[in-house]
Amino acid sequence: QVQLVESGGGLVQAGGSLRLSCAASGRTFSIYTMGWFRQAPGKEREFVGRIRWNTGSTYYADSVKGRFTISRNNAKNTMTLQMNSLKPEDTAVYYCAARSTDTTDYSNWGQGTQVTVSS
Repeated sequence: QVQLVESGGGLVQAGGSLRLSCAASGRTFSIYTMGWFRQAPGKEREFVGRIRWNTGSTYYADSVKGRFTISRNNAKNTMTLQMNSLKPEDTAVYYCAARSTDTTDYSNWGQGTQVTVSS
């Protein structure tokens, strides 16, 4: 099992920036991919982006491409989501998740952190 804890959410005005962090512990050696997801009120959870743990390659949803950047620090077992040019529609609870080398799904999830973008 990998335990995940997010931090860094908050309230920001449209056009502003926020930085979320996700700290991983436990079986971190088994991490293959880590990702960010979000869920707005009344909506389904949606994929934001992911990073391959070994190579650092990233992939983003079209809705955040060019505005959000995912990075990781393997030595500290942390992942960061830098969010720029925030829009009110980015308001959601943001979750980090981890997929291990022996699974095909994101099986480990954090508790979530609220991001609110005011217009």
